[in-house]
Amino acid sequence: MLTVKSYIVGQIKDPFGIISGKRYEFMVHLDIAEDDELFVDGGVSARTIVKVEDDVTSIVSYDLLGTATHQLLEFDLEEDEEAELLQFCKENLPKE
Repeated sequence: MLTVKSYIVGQIKDPFGIISGKRYEFMVHLDIAEDDELFVDGGVSARTIVKVEDDVTSIVSYDLLGTATHQLLEFDLEEDEEAELLQFCKENLPKE
């Protein structure tokens, strides 16, 4: 189960109209237990790109980063954790 400590979200602008739908970038700071394999000193963040098109929201990509170092981590989320991350992003999309 993912526990979110904090997050930042912003819309990715497409001045040329090349991409379909809307894209948002989330930086989600996760609370990871010390005994979890994802645990890293300084914390873990998920930089997540989300696409919204025709009332369908999906994750385009995500990277796990060390919160303190901003270095890319060599981990992936489990399938259920990805689903939780997507649900969190859906619930926290900016209101327009």
